[in-house]
Amino acid sequence: MALALTVCGIVVALVVIGLFVFGLRRRLIQRSGGTFDCSLRWEAPEESDAGGKGWAYGVARYNGDRVEWYRVFSYSPRPRRVLERSAIEVAGRRMPDGEEELALLSDAVVLACLHRGTRLELAMSEDALTGFLAWLEAAPPGQRVNVA
Repeated sequence: MALALTVCGIVVALVVIGLFVFGLRRRLIQRSGGTFDCSLRWEAPEESDAGGKGWAYGVARYNGDRVEWYRVFSYSPRPRRVLERSAIEVAGRRMPDGEEELALLSDAVVLACLHRGTRLELAMSEDALTGFLAWLEAAPPGQRVNVA
């Protein structure tokens, strides 16, 4: 009986520590500001025939001329993807359809982009989208920016 209680106590302690580290990571990402909730679908299909598949929920952070994207459900202190402003080309925007409505946040708008030849989609709120497009357009003089 004592062994079972000890094992249960250790498991509960590990879960609590894991959740604490998970929350601490999120706070460290957000402490410098300029963050927004952003789902990402890397190597997105040409048409929305994949439904809700391939989306990963994350947090994006502006860092100079880059947007760093972190998976929400990860312990890694490094961004999973880094998007450089000069390499982003916006192809269009749309509302989520079909199964995507279940995979994304309720107020999300999907932004189709190209980044160094890779097709990707970003899903974010309308307010975050406005800020993202303004950030793209605010590129230094002489830098090519393609915002649809």
